[in-house]
Amino acid sequence: MAKLDYYELLGVQRGAGADELKKAYRKLAMQFHPDRNPGDEAAEQKFKDVGEAYEILKDDQKRAAYDRFGHAAFENNGAGRPGTGDFGTGFADIFDEMFGEFMGGRRGAQGQGRGSDLRFNLEITLEEAFKGKQTSVRVPTLAECESCSGSGAEAGSKPVTCPTCHGNGRVRAQQGFFTIERTCPACQGAGRVIENPCRSCAGQGRVRKEKNLSVNIPPGVEDGTRIRLAGEGEVGLRGAGAGDLYIFLSLAPHRIFQRDGANIHCKVPIPMTTAALGGSIEVPTIDGGRAKVSVPAGTQSGHQFRLKNKGMSVLRSTARGDMYIQASVETPMNLTKRQQELLKEFDKEGEGSGNKTNHPESEGFFARVKEFFEDLRE
Repeated sequence: MAKLDYYELLGVQRGAGADELKKAYRKLAMQFHPDRNPGDEAAEQKFKDVGEAYEILKDDQKRAAYDRFGHAAFENNGAGRPGTGDFGTGFADIFDEMFGEFMGGRRGAQGQGRGSDLRFNLEITLEEAFKGKQTSVRVPTLAECESCSGSGAEAGSKPVTCPTCHGNGRVRAQQGFFTIERTCPACQGAGRVIENPCRSCAGQGRVRKEKNLSVNIPPGVEDGTRIRLAGEGEVGLRGAGAGDLYIFLSLAPHRIFQRDGANIHCKVPIPMTTAALGGSIEVPTIDGGRAKVSVPAGTQSGHQFRLKNKGMSVLRSTARGDMYIQASVETPMNLTKRQQELLKEFDKEGEGSGNKTNHPESEGFFARVKEFFEDLRE
């Protein structure tokens, strides 16, 4: 049977924003929640379908893929289907956010919360972003206790079924017309209690330690790129699954280059004589090489020279951006007496010849100034 369009499932337009999506999902999830529709398989399926639709559309990348390819975007790798890929965890998070302790998530002893995700900020150089890098990071985290193998129980003993919730991890209480289901306070949702806790971890099943992790940074990454290391976050209590580690990359400022996407900009001072008479300059490139740039006679400050394929690497591609050299004509300083005399002769020669093309920008500017004042007098 063909799957319904995700937007139709949620009852929103294709251009709906995040708040509108969330509001529509919450309304439908409350309406079709299994606890409100006991024994109704159609309502339970609808509850799963709207959860799947929201999980895809709330993620910008998944939504873009869905808008372009429809359901086919997720058919090969199982992304977006309940209980596969990242969806199972994401759905549980959405469920907890919505209902919290109210109405229960049916997660029970097996659903004892996984460990927290971790964030690690890593600064790299522009050269490392160009070439890529294999590096290692030391991350403080909560890791599995080796003494009890994560069980939380002292060697020779093991956890026993919680007498309060009988292993369900949740307890129910009647309040007026409602039945409230909460996490069991005796076992904190684990469904088991430890009578003889491990002395190394105090029954937690995890201890604080630093982990050395290898991180592969591909060529072409940009400032703000996020790298996910699945299962490298904190482990959960007493054998529960681990969260993920997210590496957030930032690029250190460069002393020569400025990056703009895949392109690189470099401001290069050019002697006045070279700019006037023409010549060539040599500039460094991000790959560690040098490039020769021809400077035509009469080059002005701000003029840009483009060097094709001399920019940054492009992520997941063999292509490269371009490099732009911006000329900055340098006015000479600390002139000798002879140099001053030569410049005065040069200036006098220009006036005497009647040649007005030596300084075209100045001529054009002052012509506009003259017209401006003439207009004011009229």
